[in-house]
Amino acid sequence: MADAPPRRLIATSLGFLGPRAPSRRVRRILELALARPVPGWPGPGDAVLAWGHSPRAYRAEWLARRSGAPMLRIEDAWLRSVHPGRVAGEPPMGLLIDRLGMPYDPAQPSELEQLLATHPLDDGALMASARDCLARLRALHLSKYNAHDPALPPPPPGYVLIVDQVRDDAALLQGGLGGAEGAAKRFRDMLLAARIEHPHAPILIRAHPETTGGARAGYFSAADTDNQISFVDGPHSPWSLLDGAIAVYTVSSQLGFEAILAGHRPRVFGQPFYAGWGLSEDEDPLPRRQRALTRLQLFAIAMLVYPAWYDPLRDRLCDLGEVIDQLEARVTAFRQDRAGHVAAGISRWKRGAMQRFFGRERPVRFAEEGATLAWASKTGPDFTGLRVEDGFLRSKGLGAELVPPLSLAVDDLGIYYDPTRESRLERLIATPLRADQARRAHALREAVLAAGVTKYNLNGSTGAFAAQVAALKAARPDAAVILIPGQVEDDASIRLGAGAIRTNRALLDAAREAEPEAILLYKPHPDVEAGLRPGAVPDAGDLADLVLSGVDAQTALTLADRVWTMTSGLGFEALLRGIPVTVTGAPFYAGWGLTEDRGDVPDRRLAVHPRPTLDQLVHAALIAYPRYLDPVTGQLCPPELAVERLACGHGGRQGNALRLVSKLQGAFASYAWLWR
Repeated sequence: MADAPPRRLIATSLGFLGPRAPSRRVRRILELALARPVPGWPGPGDAVLAWGHSPRAYRAEWLARRSGAPMLRIEDAWLRSVHPGRVAGEPPMGLLIDRLGMPYDPAQPSELEQLLATHPLDDGALMASARDCLARLRALHLSKYNAHDPALPPPPPGYVLIVDQVRDDAALLQGGLGGAEGAAKRFRDMLLAARIEHPHAPILIRAHPETTGGARAGYFSAADTDNQISFVDGPHSPWSLLDGAIAVYTVSSQLGFEAILAGHRPRVFGQPFYAGWGLSEDEDPLPRRQRALTRLQLFAIAMLVYPAWYDPLRDRLCDLGEVIDQLEARVTAFRQDRAGHVAAGISRWKRGAMQRFFGRERPVRFAEEGATLAWASKTGPDFTGLRVEDGFLRSKGLGAELVPPLSLAVDDLGIYYDPTRESRLERLIATPLRADQARRAHALREAVLAAGVTKYNLNGSTGAFAAQVAALKAARPDAAVILIPGQVEDDASIRLGAGAIRTNRALLDAAREAEPEAILLYKPHPDVEAGLRPGAVPDAGDLADLVLSGVDAQTALTLADRVWTMTSGLGFEALLRGIPVTVTGAPFYAGWGLTEDRGDVPDRRLAVHPRPTLDQLVHAALIAYPRYLDPVTGQLCPPELAVERLACGHGGRQGNALRLVSKLQGAFASYAWLWR
């Protein structure tokens, strides 16, 4: 907002002051953007706060008139939540804050209208960001409410789309339509116009999400349907419906705005904010709106400049891109979890984490029959549900020590460590990226490198080994330093993807034979060093020049010129850091032209052209494939936040009970019943 912020925001409604989550969220956004809402009588420098033109706004309007204080009106921003607020009580991700009016009220220009009419639109960075955000909204099927299913096929294309709205909503009663009767007449006129202008096309009425949930009534009902007109009230994605429409009719719905963004020129029977800029066919144009805008310009102002967006995980104002990051994490999980899960093969100590990751829509049930979700290593080839495994940025601490994960890989085809069948990760790696996806992957990789995070983020001794490696290099200046990460030898990635070389000792022998002059650094796997899993090489000191006992992965990688591995995830971490990698097996990152492959990799990977880039690998493995849980707030989160948390030392906490079981497990490995 251009003017100085008010000293206080005087609220007259418990909707601003109450204890419920939406009220707390609104207060916090306003506090960060302007000032905290408080009850009282306005004084100098104060403003009176109202929720748009809601039924209780008259109290604030009266107080503003009596006190002479300016009015400030707010509404939910255009991207709000997964479910409608009235249905599920979810708080909003942002607010529209306006000193002049509301975008849906044409009686006077709102701040949004002024911005659309006067903003110079000469900021290249703004327009580039708008282009990226718009591409992401369309690809992710994001709208104001997001409890829809993009996988649900829309009706056959070629229909006319009519957009219903909530009856007597303030946006319509204040929309210059002539009150309740005038608004109802506009909807009847709109349907009649669509029938006249498209006499031979099917007409679909799109119900508002709040009317399909039964919370409120719309303007159309079954009485309006016939052999040409029908309702489409399933959980269809708005973007999918727009793709199949030959024409779109609306009074003032946000779906009309999205229709413009999808390439339509909607027929508009009201005077919403997006009408009058040369992008719609307006039944009742506003003479004062004369500027011609492009779709991208309209989007940039309405979505990036005007709203106040909020990041609830970091508790700060943010930009639209970060809101999309967080909604992506939430809606991806919602779409996979909406029907609930029956989980099989889940150790008891993991079940709390599984509820936090997958039980947000409906609690996860744990049973061996009828499973829709299972730990990947516990499934057979005929399992058709979601397979789950630790992600590549897992925790601060070992899974074998029962430290819960902050990321889980989720796969509906196979699992990343099994090259004998195609996995969802493979398909993601093979998929070319949009420009915005490539930029995000590059930025995330830079963040990982700057933070120095790895899968387990263990602390270990470092200085003495760095000095020893330096001494070895001084004695043999032409020798390459090759890091050889040890693995757990009964791990599924070894059983399924290691090829001919299947033990740590065999890998050391192969590396020495191929690189007789090299300086070999052997890093035992931390689970093996802790005595929790098999894979020890007692004479590793005779085979390697140096054994990096107790060294964390990040430090070990800083010592290396190259990496040799069977299937270790440390090979992926080396690629992130630009370190050449030789693989003797077929890990998920092999076979794409990014590694030297000495083992057999699936022909399907070799057949992918053009060859995947490192950004494709990063985007697939760290952004598109896993889901992340914020260890601070306990909410689903994007990978960027997970990197920040790990860098700050937050990465999963082992409770007292799990700590005890972990110690017993290490001391009495044969008593597996203690933690299964």
